[in-house]
Amino acid sequence: MSVDLDEFSEFASARGAQLFRMAYLLAGNRHAAEDLTQTTLGKLYAAWPHVRRADNPVAYSRKVMIRTYVADRRKTSQERPTDAPPADSHYDRDSALRLTLFAALAELRPRDRAIVVLRYWEDHSVEDTAALLGISAGAVRTQSMRALARLRERLGSAASQYRELSGL
Repeated sequence: MSVDLDEFSEFASARGAQLFRMAYLLAGNRHAAEDLTQTTLGKLYAAWPHVRRADNPVAYSRKVMIRTYVADRRKTSQERPTDAPPADSHYDRDSALRLTLFAALAELRPRDRAIVVLRYWEDHSVEDTAALLGISAGAVRTQSMRALARLRERLGSAASQYRELSGL
């Protein structure tokens, strides 16, 4: 193995799980997340000499993933895969709430979803999120405010249904 391949393999092993978690939040299902992670890692491998010289290869990888996700969503139709559990399965309350959250995230536009994931799941600042997405900080603030309002609206009715079903 070459030095570059060894370094890339080490990076992919160390950051692969983190990239997959981010991809899952963006894509909304396991299969799409696996594809997004693989595509991101492929792009990183192809540009590895440039990536390894970057100030922050982890941030670079996130930026590649976000841009890949947003570009892919622009190309595809508005079809949304579902991750609804089978009717005969038994899930605990946390799983049901998590599925509700993922369903609500799936209803957001790709860029809004990317902003919510970066800001509130990955805990990036407004400025970092803006830099990753190539938009202004004001656009991040405005779009995150609107996206959170849509999530609250969606989760408000789901939360009351969840409370009724769980007896809380």
